[in-house]
Amino acid sequence: MIEVVTLGTGSPIPDPTRAGAATLVRADGKQLLFDCGRAVVMRLAGAGSLPMLLDALLLTHLHSDHTTDLNDVITTRWIMSPVESPLPVVGPPGTERVVDRTLAMLTDDVGYRRDHHADLNWDPSCAVAEVLDGVAWEADGVRVTAAPTDHRPVSPTIGYRVEAGAHVVAIAGDTVPCEGLDRICEGADVYVQTVLRDDLVRAVPSPRFQDILDYHSTCADAGRTAANAGVKTLVLTHPVPPPAPGTEAQWIEAAAEHFHGEIVLAHDLWSTTLT
Repeated sequence: MIEVVTLGTGSPIPDPTRAGAATLVRADGKQLLFDCGRAVVMRLAGAGSLPMLLDALLLTHLHSDHTTDLNDVITTRWIMSPVESPLPVVGPPGTERVVDRTLAMLTDDVGYRRDHHADLNWDPSCAVAEVLDGVAWEADGVRVTAAPTDHRPVSPTIGYRVEAGAHVVAIAGDTVPCEGLDRICEGADVYVQTVLRDDLVRAVPSPRFQDILDYHSTCADAGRTAANAGVKTLVLTHPVPPPAPGTEAQWIEAAAEHFHGEIVLAHDLWSTTLT
């Protein structure tokens, strides 16, 4: 059994209805968190989970909107665990450096809490594994493999393929179509892709905003990737710009021009279960 929960479906643009990028996959009793954007711990609670219940945190890339609440995941796991429980963190090369800097940032808070709680006699810690291509995490019949994606100049970046029993879930971070993305999506039951509407982005007269066009998938791109890979359900997340109320169908229609399977424009805490 695999359950996919889009915890946070937002982008760097603040949206009161969408937390930052994060997806939870529950696979045969394992809980895997992909990315940890704004308010991820709050959304974990909304999904009936918490950081100390996670089996691993897997990062697609090191952009701030996908990692900004790493500190909250680490701290909450630490202060709510009854025994020492290092957080397994998987990500592309550079992940260990980001984790080390996050732990260093928490030094003062760690001191305050240890001074106050006699039974909290260990520091927070992470077990980091860096991966670019191949097996990223595996336990008890659940396997996660990684493949390189293309979000240049952000590099390296990766997507993940979760396999449990007969089911497959593909989690793509920010990327344009590429060979690695095709590999993780091949035959997937569910494919989660961050997207933008290029027509809406082009309508905003800001060079900085229009810069994002060359390193994100459009809805049409996601539809083509899903069709080429034989995906069953395409889940659009991280929509840029945030969809105006009443326009949700337009996002789905843009992907549906190229993909004829199920398409979902996800909201926070949307979920689907494969049994």
